[in-house]
Amino acid sequence: MGAGVQSEKEAKSGSVLDRIVEARRASIAHRKRVLPEAVLRMAVKKALPVRDFGAAISRPGINIIAELKKASPSRGVLREDFRPVELAASFEEAGAAALSVLTEEDFFQGSAKDLREVRKAAGIPVLRKDFIVDVWQVWETRALDADTFLLIVAALTDEALAELLELGKELGMEPLVEVHSRTELDRARAMGARIIGVNNRDLRTLEIRMENSFDLVELMPEESITVCESGIHDAGQIERLRIAGFDAFLIGEHLMSQADPANELATLLASGE
Repeated sequence: MGAGVQSEKEAKSGSVLDRIVEARRASIAHRKRVLPEAVLRMAVKKALPVRDFGAAISRPGINIIAELKKASPSRGVLREDFRPVELAASFEEAGAAALSVLTEEDFFQGSAKDLREVRKAAGIPVLRKDFIVDVWQVWETRALDADTFLLIVAALTDEALAELLELGKELGMEPLVEVHSRTELDRARAMGARIIGVNNRDLRTLEIRMENSFDLVELMPEESITVCESGIHDAGQIERLRIAGFDAFLIGEHLMSQADPANELATLLASGE
């Protein structure tokens, strides 16, 4: 089963992840007709140079990937006054190692336009946060000037994961490969993933279990760059996760729900240091 193919069983299981992926495939099918892959390949030739995401999030100290998202399936609209370019600039000034921009429209109210504008305005690496299930999306990601993108193991077959991971590397983008369980971590390792993220949120139920990170970080390959995702909201958590072995921390909902997101980011960084 290649990239872009979802089994009938998966489509009918009805979990949040399955519904998002199903909607994403429908959207991609339409967008492919409007913007063929050949056009994207031409656009990639004019894209901005790739910034090294892996190096940015594995430097000494506390590395926070500040995420920009207007809404989420679990909490609805997080920030009515959502100004991604202003947020990006303030996060960079506050000390973010990298930025993550949601581009999924139906469940997160994101857009490709947000990603392109943030990448032009920012001086640090920018991750495309989306449900990447088709090679067309990888070409689109690079054409939008993003420096890297997310791959969710739970949403992909081994064949699709390998194909998308390899294309990302060929285009100079080392993907962040997200896992939720030991089985998924084993799959990511087998495919040669270098940057591995542990999501404490179960995308099928939306429940958060912070113990997931502590359970899985011990099993990470020595050479991997490790990222903890979801559920982080204080400096004490960050310190414990650093001691456990994580290199970076992706924080979204907590920052987006603050009156002054950049100030909260600066506080987390200062408290941790």
